[in-house]
Amino acid sequence: MNFAEQANWSPQTYMREFFWLSLDPPGPEYGFSFMVPLNEGGWFIMTGAFLTTSVLLWLARTYMRARALGMGYHVFWAFASAIWLFLVLGFIRPALGNGWVDAVPYGIFSHLIWTNNFSLIHGNFFYNPFHALSIVFLYGSAVLFAMHGATILATGRYGAEREIEQITDRGTAAERGGLFWRWTMGFNASIESIHRWAWWFAVLTTLTGGIGVLLSGTVVDNWYIWAQEHYYAPK
Repeated sequence: MNFAEQANWSPQTYMREFFWLSLDPPGPEYGFSFMVPLNEGGWFIMTGAFLTTSVLLWLARTYMRARALGMGYHVFWAFASAIWLFLVLGFIRPALGNGWVDAVPYGIFSHLIWTNNFSLIHGNFFYNPFHALSIVFLYGSAVLFAMHGATILATGRYGAEREIEQITDRGTAAERGGLFWRWTMGFNASIESIHRWAWWFAVLTTLTGGIGVLLSGTVVDNWYIWAQEHYYAPK
């Protein structure tokens, strides 16, 4: 509704300007107050409240459904890791810092601009070690998921789509997939172990990313200076 109002309720303008439309947080004068006029950031707080409530309720449902079905809680913890980064960006860090003004705006380009400015304000995020870890796990999980998906497709003619069944009842697909990984990667990734590798890499992406964002401006003001002091960057 806010985007539509910014587009003057014109569908053509809305579609044309969609990537530039933005719902911004309240200004620094409001701090972390919830009593903010709607047109000065109140809509942002209300939108964030609905979004946060929805993802937390979904998180609770993943736990309850897994418990009811006798499953492990891997989905619950994976989703919780993603929500951790979401809460750090939109709630926890603003609460510990300068208020809502530190939160990420809702919008495509405004989100990207915030990300760029955040890095510049805190002395180049490339020198944030937790950001570095997050990128390692991000690229690593992309490689692992791609190789796993490709292995299952490559052994599809041997019934690889029945991978859960073949964990306990080894078949030609599982054996050939394991041989392929051992011959090409130097270690044997089974149909079960590759999922554990990929799960950990994906979960650690948002976990370390959230830690890096949370420490920025609260513990470390300038990551480049911090890196110089800790021999992480050249002086």
